[in-house]
Amino acid sequence: MFSFHPQSFWRPLSAICIFVLACVSLAGASATLLLEEPYGHLGFFTATGHAAVYLSGVCAETPLILRPCAPGETGVVISRYDGIDGYDWLAIPLIPYLYAVDRPEDIPLFADARMVAFLRDRYRRKHLEDIVPDAPNGSAPGGIWYELLGSSYDRTIFGFEIETTPEQDLALIYKLNSSPNRSHFHLLTNNCADFAKDIINFYYPRTLHRSVIADVGITTPKQIAKLLVKFDARHPEIPSSRLVISQVPGSMPRSSSPHGVVESFLKSTKYIVPSAVVSPIFAGCVVAVYVGTGAGRFHPDRDAMVFNPSGDPEPPIARQDRKAYQRQLKQLLARSFPLPAGESIDQAWEKLQSKARTDFDAQDAPVLQMKIGEEMVRLGASPENVFSVNAPPLLVQEMLEAHLLSELRRAPRNGISPSTIASDWNLLQQTLLQQDAKADAAPHNVITESELGQPAPPLSIFNQPSLASQPSSTDDISSLTALEVNLGFFPVPAP
Repeated sequence: MFSFHPQSFWRPLSAICIFVLACVSLAGASATLLLEEPYGHLGFFTATGHAAVYLSGVCAETPLILRPCAPGETGVVISRYDGIDGYDWLAIPLIPYLYAVDRPEDIPLFADARMVAFLRDRYRRKHLEDIVPDAPNGSAPGGIWYELLGSSYDRTIFGFEIETTPEQDLALIYKLNSSPNRSHFHLLTNNCADFAKDIINFYYPRTLHRSVIADVGITTPKQIAKLLVKFDARHPEIPSSRLVISQVPGSMPRSSSPHGVVESFLKSTKYIVPSAVVSPIFAGCVVAVYVGTGAGRFHPDRDAMVFNPSGDPEPPIARQDRKAYQRQLKQLLARSFPLPAGESIDQAWEKLQSKARTDFDAQDAPVLQMKIGEEMVRLGASPENVFSVNAPPLLVQEMLEAHLLSELRRAPRNGISPSTIASDWNLLQQTLLQQDAKADAAPHNVITESELGQPAPPLSIFNQPSLASQPSSTDDISSLTALEVNLGFFPVPAP
């Protein structure tokens, strides 16, 4: 007959629990305060930007129910919102929050407003329709629900990561899941930065607080980011790091630097100039507060690594290497098809893409459908599928050149990694090699002006050597940087 012995049962069970907890602890966890740059021009309060928290060990059963992450999951971004079905906070997986797609491979190379709206609405229909249902006519609803998705299309984001424990994550999950999730948003006393402050203080009590002087008592994203950096400096034993998540290249307006309340007032001409005329003493006090609080000395990207959607963070590209890529791209653009005076390749591509329709291929990667002449062409819009559909190589080249130009010219100073640029440049070189092969097979098969909607490129664009060609003399090599030589960058012969 079977007999139950409690001691023989609990000993192995305790050993298993200890082993599991040890494995979970070794896996590590972190909380990352996200300082998101402001975008748009709605007043000096909006110049403070947005705050959210990324939790690497917490995942979402639904946007309203949290749970511990399973192996391979990447965590959630959680933030307070105003006017989304009456909820106070919502949790969105990291990649959709940043890019409105499920996989890093599907992030588009060049984003415009139509594509971003399409990606956001498609993700909403797949995953968020219970919270953000269709409008009565079946279209996308109004409101600010779009802030849940694709934040990196609108702005650059700075992350301030600090270590946490799985036990702390479990306690936060219990607290948020068991508390009423009803909105009590207030711009001055309960905004998005207050929520982020409370989350970080849950892990490290009394670390973050509002500033009565610099922000007149309003919690701002920049203030709590500054305090978290100071906390990290005082506690070097706690692992921490900084990240830059760059705004996606494209035609979306670029975001601007985040400010505190007093700093926003000082740097807004329409506010500070009339104030200085009416009361120079008041304006002087504003300047004194700005200087005394050190708002201008805080640089969110200092010592930051570059976020990589598909891998580990990387150091930013060196300034001279970035300039080397810019020189090579400039030379390549000089021998490409001519553009109207004063128009750049990214502006030309923006016009062309604005007439396209976004769709998805069989692997759920975005594609652009556009009419070239009398033919409907499908062009892969992401790095994964850019060569897998039927677009002419010259059309692919134009998109990749626009992507690189936007990336090199508009990305933050520390917002690009060497591997990202090398990968993008490799895509462009593959396109040039395809054109070379096509020219060898049919040297007169050139895309016409009517096909691209602009002057046809000279035939020599197909006959000139690609960027991987050898220089004509040793004198050419002497003017190159080490990066240009190592990557096979050589001067392009004049047409």
